[in-house]
Amino acid sequence: MEMLKEGPVVEDDDCCPACAAARGHKAAACSCCDDDDDEHSEGRSVRIGSYSLPVRRLAVFGSALGLWIIGFLLMKIGPATGFLRFLPLVPLAASYALAGLPVLRHAFRNIRRGRALDENFLMSIATIGAFAIGEWEEAVGVMIFYMIGEMIQEAAVDRSRSSINALLALKPDTARVQTGSEWVESPAGTVSPGTLVLVRPGERIPLDGIVVEGSGSVDASMLTGESRPVPVAPDAEVRSGTLSLDGVLVIRTTATAENSSAAKIIALVESATEAKARPERFITTFARWYTPVVVGAAALLAILPPLIIPGAHFAEWLYRALILLVISCPCALVVSVPLGYFAGIGGMSRRGIMVKGAVHLDTLNKTRFVAFDKTGTLTQGNFSLAALESAAGIDDEVLLETAVLAEGESNHPIAKAIRDYGNSNSVTAEKNSNTAYREIAGKGIELNYGGEVILAGNRGLLESQGVLIGGDAGADTAHTAVYIARGGKYYGRILIGDTIKEGAAEAIKNLAELGIEKTLMFTGDARLTAMETAAHLGIPSDQVAAELLPADKLVEVENLTRSGITVFVGDGINDAPVLARSDVGIAMGSGSDAAVEAADVIIMTDDPRRVSEAIHRAHRTRRIVMENVAFALGAKGIFIALAVLGLANMWIALIADVGVALLAILNSTRALR
Repeated sequence: MEMLKEGPVVEDDDCCPACAAARGHKAAACSCCDDDDDEHSEGRSVRIGSYSLPVRRLAVFGSALGLWIIGFLLMKIGPATGFLRFLPLVPLAASYALAGLPVLRHAFRNIRRGRALDENFLMSIATIGAFAIGEWEEAVGVMIFYMIGEMIQEAAVDRSRSSINALLALKPDTARVQTGSEWVESPAGTVSPGTLVLVRPGERIPLDGIVVEGSGSVDASMLTGESRPVPVAPDAEVRSGTLSLDGVLVIRTTATAENSSAAKIIALVESATEAKARPERFITTFARWYTPVVVGAAALLAILPPLIIPGAHFAEWLYRALILLVISCPCALVVSVPLGYFAGIGGMSRRGIMVKGAVHLDTLNKTRFVAFDKTGTLTQGNFSLAALESAAGIDDEVLLETAVLAEGESNHPIAKAIRDYGNSNSVTAEKNSNTAYREIAGKGIELNYGGEVILAGNRGLLESQGVLIGGDAGADTAHTAVYIARGGKYYGRILIGDTIKEGAAEAIKNLAELGIEKTLMFTGDARLTAMETAAHLGIPSDQVAAELLPADKLVEVENLTRSGITVFVGDGINDAPVLARSDVGIAMGSGSDAAVEAADVIIMTDDPRRVSEAIHRAHRTRRIVMENVAFALGAKGIFIALAVLGLANMWIALIADVGVALLAILNSTRALR
């Protein structure tokens, strides 16, 4: 998560400290700051409620506020004539230097870089102008309250980032590995797959692996959002970043630190703020033309009325123009919009929903169609053998032995179910070094075994090889059927069953309640199997496509995307192209690396109900962002009208600028909840 701490240099015209934090990099790396600017550097801080503020910033603010109060009192009670009338200027100038110097410095640096027209420029020209026309205490007061606003903004941003920063704790730096007869702590990055690792109660699991000794329960809430402890025992799979609560576990690692679950999640969050959503891009563009227009309008307001209105005084209209500049600062928009998306991503990460970029939140908000893969997504993918249907003259044991031989090299869950059933019935496959294995996508397996061809797959695979399936052997079934042939002769079929995931039917119902037009299911399984599953889930039969090859799924999704925003949910290697092609691809966290890499959103809990939750939270985040845009523009418009009519002073301008920004920022943080 180093990017969120240090960050790359970002050249943005609208970049300010709070905005920088909202976009995932420190303010010192912004175009409005230099690397030697330690104004926002980390140091000692004071905790005020749930917010943390730097001691140095508080000290500078306290000094500036004290000097401003002294100057304000001197102006009210001091002599109004002679040289002494300038006495209040001393504490006020000192206060202005403390509170306003960072703003002036940023404005000067941006002018030097050719990016003058930003909020720092507006604040600088407005307050310097106020000094010029004798409104000393108002000029300093604007800077002081602007400083208050910035500190609160930064505290709010820091709080909104806390849930994401907590992910750093997921990645332990060390692992206790077995060396001879002892357990020795080693850097987690040096531990290779296959190493035994010891984890004691209260410690985080450093690497993904399989439990080989011990049992207990694991807290996976930070990783998946699931609050209930997960029981683990030998042969259970565990993920890095989860916490062992009450058991001593010996784990055989299955991944390096770089490829662990915790590392992948941190990488996802690091990249989450890089992709800007459309409203963010709108605000960036808006700020670039908005500021020049405001400066031009203020100049016209100061110059034209004294020229065309009889009796109009230049000083009065200049004051109105300066107020207009302060009111028009676009901080509320520039900061609150990216912060809203950032908070939305943070809130979803708490629930085990990892979003790779704000742009995907914006796309989810407009979802019309959601298409699910079946196996491993809506069903457990934990297949079990339901029945053996041998051909005439073939024993069940021979059929099973041939199937185990054919499926011996496959990683498919169906292949594993056949091997497990064979092992439990003491059926072992004969060995032969002269074999050639070939997996045919969407059809099955072809094994050349000592010159004899063994086929295991769907009916189409056997028929394509000229194998005749006679009698009732090819009758429709609600189970997944694996057809077996050897030496061109049909041996029979094995029926495999799968179980529907808990909450899958509720997930389909929730999507309908959200207003999703169609919820579909795409699968490579037989149509009868797909229809039975769809009936249990409440998916209409006309929204089910079965017996699809990976390329067929891609065609189906492409057809949907032409009609509206389409979300595809899958978990397997064969789903990766479809996940990449859909408007938003959602992968189950336990799915293949290819699926997780291709997806835009990762469901770490493997719970299909989180799909509807992700869409709901995207709706909510978008609503909050648009509330901020409408509120900021509306409030600015009202105060600008008051300034032009001469009904607003610098204090009202300050409320319009800082107050509107703070309310918009606080509204943005609602997306965390």
